[in-house]
Amino acid sequence: MTEKDLFFTHLAQTSEAPVGIQIAGASGNYLIDNEGNRYLDLIGGISVCNTGHRHPAVVAAIQKQLERYLHVMVYGELIQSPQVQYATMLSKCLPDGLDCVYFTNSGAEATEGALKLARRYTGRHKIISVNKAYHGNTLGALSVMGDEYWRSAFRPLLPDVYRHDYNSQELLDSIDDATACVIMETVQGEAGVVAPDKKWLTAVRNKCTETNALFILDEIQTGFGRTGKLWGFEHFSIVPDVVLLGKALGGGMPLGAFVSSKTIMNSLTHNPVLGHITTFGGHPVCCAAGIAAFEVLLNDGLIATVKEKEQLFVQLLKHTKIREVRSAGLLIAVQLESQDSVTKMIQHCLKNSIFTDWFLFAPDCVRIAPPLTIKNEEIVHACDVIKSGLDL
Repeated sequence: MTEKDLFFTHLAQTSEAPVGIQIAGASGNYLIDNEGNRYLDLIGGISVCNTGHRHPAVVAAIQKQLERYLHVMVYGELIQSPQVQYATMLSKCLPDGLDCVYFTNSGAEATEGALKLARRYTGRHKIISVNKAYHGNTLGALSVMGDEYWRSAFRPLLPDVYRHDYNSQELLDSIDDATACVIMETVQGEAGVVAPDKKWLTAVRNKCTETNALFILDEIQTGFGRTGKLWGFEHFSIVPDVVLLGKALGGGMPLGAFVSSKTIMNSLTHNPVLGHITTFGGHPVCCAAGIAAFEVLLNDGLIATVKEKEQLFVQLLKHTKIREVRSAGLLIAVQLESQDSVTKMIQHCLKNSIFTDWFLFAPDCVRIAPPLTIKNEEIVHACDVIKSGLDL
């Protein structure tokens, strides 16, 4: 049997039609298949590879940590330098009140931890989330996901979860003294890059403060420079009580985190002790890789280039068959005429050595979320290929 046959035989499948490219390597902004074909990566591992694939600094940091130690003990019991250093770096780059980091294995696990934290700290049960939201696919995260199609097969889910539209008065009105938390993405990703109204987001922040509910912002996609600022919430002049991190956090290695104040986070240390625990969360190799990628992001000026690159995409992606282009930095949705149009576009791009994708709640949109290292000439080429596919 070929490796492709073994892939379909022995690996659990997430869909009936995976892309199925056999990957032999990845470097910079490109994926390389087993026949040596190079694909310009317009997805970046779904906003994971912000500093590109296998950045030399990240590879070097991984190799250095491998020589020291791998897993030694469940999270939180031993002092491990990569965890301490990374938590300190993140805290220094986040606003006051976001200075205590709990590392997890993924963004979905960060969501789970934050939901537990909100219920434990407030002593309340009511959770408010947003329609067309995506926070992961574990059971708690699925409970706050904003689309019944994805939830219905797995009910019953968490009780006392209420969902309202983004930018709606109904969501504001629903926040009350029984609310443990409001959880939402700073910019909705899987909805097809939908940004909140600044006044509305400020009102949500204020209502949470008034009712002593925790305000949880999901920066799993919008963090680490993706929107043109280090954190997406910086565009809105607000600070959440809890921020969720993942995707680019590990520099290509699996890593997530939820971050809050020391006071709030300490509620997980007693009644019961070990109120949240993980074996591999904050793995030292993943933290070492994350530190290296974070340093590249901060020191190489990548974030300063995001807005220019965003505008180049927006400027070039003009065509009679493009209904709308929505963007938040290098998180871009290109809305076409239908889901079928997007499927055909993805195939056209693959035939022309460009790798792209769609959105869960906006299947009529092409996803563009490349490494922040993408070059202007690569943007021009990608846009030319997309527009040529629309002319077929």
